[in-house]
Amino acid sequence: MESNYLIYLAEAAIVTVVLGFFGIPLLKKLKARQSVREEGPKSHRVKSGTPTMGGIFMLAASLVVVFFNKMIDPAVLWLLFLTIGHGILGFLDDFIKAEKKRNLGLTARQKMLGQLILAGLFCWGVVDTLGLPFSIAIPFTQCDISIGWFYYPFVILVIVGTSNAVNLTDGLDGLASGCCIIAFSAYAVYCYMTGVNDLGYFIIILAGSCAGFLFFNYHPAKVFMGDTGSLALGGAIAGIAVITRTELLLIFLGLIFVLEALSVIIQVASFQLTGKRVFKMSPLHHHFELSGWSEVHVVWAFWFFEGLAACLSLILAIRNL
Repeated sequence: MESNYLIYLAEAAIVTVVLGFFGIPLLKKLKARQSVREEGPKSHRVKSGTPTMGGIFMLAASLVVVFFNKMIDPAVLWLLFLTIGHGILGFLDDFIKAEKKRNLGLTARQKMLGQLILAGLFCWGVVDTLGLPFSIAIPFTQCDISIGWFYYPFVILVIVGTSNAVNLTDGLDGLASGCCIIAFSAYAVYCYMTGVNDLGYFIIILAGSCAGFLFFNYHPAKVFMGDTGSLALGGAIAGIAVITRTELLLIFLGLIFVLEALSVIIQVASFQLTGKRVFKMSPLHHHFELSGWSEVHVVWAFWFFEGLAACLSLILAIRNL
């Protein structure tokens, strides 16, 4: 890959680390601390009081690097809108949790409304500005399926689903940030191979910001990203999939996010229909924890499978370009 990718990756990582060194003490001073849910694994109770809202470092670092390097490509600007918009929505949720000292922030309805508005505006914007066709690309083939105006609800579903899936994955130290590094890196390679470098630069900046954040977020975490980070990263991944027309490929490239979300859906559906639980606890990472795996082992295993899925998906997708 050309040197600019490595430069932007390093810039974003360094700026995030610098912001973290100054920002974590400030979050402690402002008492922006995590409240651990009572029904969660008992081993997580020691994490109560850990600073949260660390996603601010990643978002701020990304903005600094983007504007310092004067990235004004329309696709990048719309992705910034979607990413920062979800970050603000997540920040409101985190702020209420910290202020009320509880694990409940915005209501589900309020959060969903915010996500729908952001997704709708983004979809309208990229269709109008970038001229995206009203069709879905079938992964690993050169086939498209035209869906007409159903394209709008489809894109909205992808964005809302992905942002919530990444949010659900953010439950263990370093899990979501590590998986996001893998997903962003895979998309950066995809953009490089397809010659869409302006978009690739922005994606590698996001990967660098996640890498810098992981410096503080790896077990035992000194700070959590909170919904500020997880919703923003999920929104960014979804937006990238839409702009690159790889919405269905994302199912394979972001396999861990999909499995985490599916585990929650299956658990809720099973309990409501039969009164029985399929997993010891959902999302999926908690099931493995309660099965005797250490937190670090779960994280490394999930990173491995996300990396494997991303690599295989990327290879197959590039072969069929």
